Amino acid sequence: DVQLQASGGGLVQAGGSLRLSCVASGFDFDDVAVGWLRQAPGNGREGVACIGSEDGTTLYPDSVKGRFTISRDNAKNTVYLQMDSLKPEDTAKYHCAVALSSVAGTDPNNYRYWGQGTQVTVSS
Repeated sequence: DVQLQASGGGLVQAGGSLRLSCVASGFDFDDVAVGWLRQAPGNGREGVACIGSEDGTTLYPDSVKGRFTISRDNAKNTVYLQMDSLKPEDTAKYHCAVALSSVAGTDPNNYRYWGQGTQVTVSS
């Protein structure tokens, strides 16, 4: 079974930083794109970062570009999301997600599996 265990969320003041981690198991981590999706109450799911499997190409929407950085450690089956200059509008539950291809982009519909997520709350 595919398992995705995210951690690192919490409460932070605006302008602060958090680093999320997600350990994956149950599939060939090296071969697929992985990403981070977020969902705030009353909102749809939004892709905030993705990283491809072949050359590590990254992609971000304008809402987080320059503030969020995704990375992966294939030896540890782990994907990270470094979030800097956090804003109250970044408050959401963050889920790591797995695509069935080597590239995926930030469209949540491109991801086949996602984990339970970790809550990020940014106070003003």
